[in-house]
Amino acid sequence: MPGATYFFTVNLQHRNSNLLIQRIDALRFAFKKVQQKHPFYIDAIVIMPDHWHIVMTLPENDMNYPARLSLIKSTFSRQIEHKEDVSQSRKNKRERGIWQRRYWEHVIQDSCDYEHHINYIHFNPVKHGHVLKPSDWKYSSIHRFINKGILSQNWTYNDNFKPLKFGE
Repeated sequence: MPGATYFFTVNLQHRNSNLLIQRIDALRFAFKKVQQKHPFYIDAIVIMPDHWHIVMTLPENDMNYPARLSLIKSTFSRQIEHKEDVSQSRKNKRERGIWQRRYWEHVIQDSCDYEHHINYIHFNPVKHGHVLKPSDWKYSSIHRFINKGILSQNWTYNDNFKPLKFGE
């Protein structure tokens, strides 16, 4: 859908890695470089050690999110030294062994769905046991939401929250 808002989960090949945090500057560079050539708005994002979640809005005349995700992954990968094991299948396709080939994609349906996915993103570091409250995780757009007064420093889900899995 041109101009749509999407939720994505993108995982590293090795889910016990912390490469994304170790090389956060390379990942930030990849996002910025792709945004310059293929604009998109980052509504919310969290970078975890081995995966990331994003709510992304595309321009009104554009629906090519696969190219953006592929370019982010490849731009990041080109900055990383070749240390990973690569299967023959990946070698044949000239792929690295950094990322899982597939990703979770969901078109945001309405404002309730939008809010739910943004909350999920911001709560993800707590869900995975990295921090006790979402604002303690520095690789999250929650800080932008706090600075704009949208969320408080001590924000967390209410008691009615039922954790869901979005591509993890």
